[in-house]
Amino acid sequence: MNLEAARKRLWEARRVAVLTGAGISQPSGIPTFRDAAGLWKDFDIEEYATPAAYARDPQKVWEWYAWRYQNVMQAQPNRAHTLLALLEQRIGEGFLLVTQNVDSLHSRAGSQRLVELHGNIARGRCERCGERFPLPDPAHFVPPPYCPSCKARGRPDVVWFGELLPEGAFEQALWAFAEAEVALVIGTSAEVEPAASLGRLAHSSGAYLIEINPNPTPLSSQADCSLRMGAVEGMEALVGDLG
Repeated sequence: MNLEAARKRLWEARRVAVLTGAGISQPSGIPTFRDAAGLWKDFDIEEYATPAAYARDPQKVWEWYAWRYQNVMQAQPNRAHTLLALLEQRIGEGFLLVTQNVDSLHSRAGSQRLVELHGNIARGRCERCGERFPLPDPAHFVPPPYCPSCKARGRPDVVWFGELLPEGAFEQALWAFAEAEVALVIGTSAEVEPAASLGRLAHSSGAYLIEINPNPTPLSSQADCSLRMGAVEGMEALVGDLG
């Protein structure tokens, strides 16, 4: 498992890149997507998470996202989120956290050097002018929202299947993982591209690669340290003495 070696490398590093997936939010009560109890077990991707679905029935899609938004905002950051925010404070400017999650739990835990590859479920994006804006409190939100600037309808500010990532987001992530001394990949299946390539990039660029996941992934064979634990347990083992 090489836990002590991983801890030592992490404490000595000045450049650390982190990638998180749905597994880090599962302890907060937010379901993952692809496992036996995942979100796509009960809902069809083609009905709720594609541009075609939204074009076909925007109200249906919005009502589903409003339901998810309400559930997500009831969830609270867990210990893994908090420890990553503390790790950022320790590392400073050489730290970047890249997440595939749209639940805003990292920012609510205090993370600031953060790239949200797939957007944020708590925001809308104007269909006309592209402005991003926060959604109303979920208890009072009646979809769809409307742009505060041009009054056009807004869509969920998330990346649907078949869409491009937000401009500049992946480029920032690529740079951080290519330059990292230590790369930490937590709670992701390492199967969804392009995010799945980040761990491989760090490894090929000479970074010490740490994976936290209860299950083996396609990245496991390249990891210098694989902690077969959930996100909270793994982060406690790795950096629990931060606070």
